[in-house]
Amino acid sequence: MKNVDITYRLELLQKVPAFHRRAREMKEFDQGELVYYGPHPAYYGIGEVKDMIDGFVTVDFRGTGEFGVHEDMIRPEYLILIPSSTRSLL
Repeated sequence: MKNVDITYRLELLQKVPAFHRRAREMKEFDQGELVYYGPHPAYYGIGEVKDMIDGFVTVDFRGTGEFGVHEDMIRPEYLILIPSSTRSLL
């Protein structure tokens, strides 16, 4: 079930397909960073990086997207870091 308590302006997040140069850059995420699913931000919403395991990033999305996902493991090229300068707009 979708969490309606947390709302973000997901339409402000740029779609970045996995094959795009920006998505293919070598990425290392730190625990606690905020990220989103680049190809379609509204699907998963905004999540917090929990860990990196065997080439996958564990992200806690807290049900913020259309799919209502709480935690998932995603390949890093599908995730886009949300810069601290953008967080206040969301």
